[in-house]
Amino acid sequence: MMKRFAVAVVLCLSALTLPVAAQESPAAAPAKPEVHTRELQAAMTPSKALEELKAGNARFVSNATKRRDWSAKVVATASGQFPFAAVLGCMDSRVPVEIVFDQGIGDIFGVRVAGNVVNDDELGSLEYAVKVGTTLIVVLGHTSCGAVKGALDDVQLGNLTGLLAKIHPAVEAARCGNSKDDVCVTKVAEKNVLQSMKEIHERSPYLAKYLDDGKVALVGGMYDVATGKVTFLEH
Repeated sequence: MMKRFAVAVVLCLSALTLPVAAQESPAAAPAKPEVHTRELQAAMTPSKALEELKAGNARFVSNATKRRDWSAKVVATASGQFPFAAVLGCMDSRVPVEIVFDQGIGDIFGVRVAGNVVNDDELGSLEYAVKVGTTLIVVLGHTSCGAVKGALDDVQLGNLTGLLAKIHPAVEAARCGNSKDDVCVTKVAEKNVLQSMKEIHERSPYLAKYLDDGKVALVGGMYDVATGKVTFLEH
């Protein structure tokens, strides 16, 4: 009886030690976080940068965005950043540019202001982006834009009045004036994107040189708040 008990104890102890042995196996090294490096930025042409944004938006629309270790990306980018694109977008809470293009920390510059209008501060920000290696500038408007509706209604409200005045040329170009008409609002928003692109080229000799040399591209896009899809404009 005692002999059988001793054998059972030995077997139990052997079973208990197996997981410990397994735990002592060398653990796999954690995957290195995917971030844009100086080398990747240097290899990024304007056309490649645009394709990257198009692919990212396609992932966003299909709900197949990349899984990211955000904490690891914070650490990996703490010593520097090498974004490949800059997006001038509206401040609308439904259009966070990094998310709709499925980009991570350190991937793109986001410059946001109501109505994606152009002023000296935005131009300076875009000039900085190009200076540090960005090869693509996107002006991103969107459907159902509150700033566009405000311009159509000629809203007067503190400093907002001056901002909305920057959208008035787009209202005139669109030749419509009904803020309740979704087609009109979208048309004005598209004209406003083109107007902002024109101002970027005309008001910044620094950017114009890079754009004219083909080292940097300037494109316009419209984000649909109902579908999440970005459509790039022909002009």
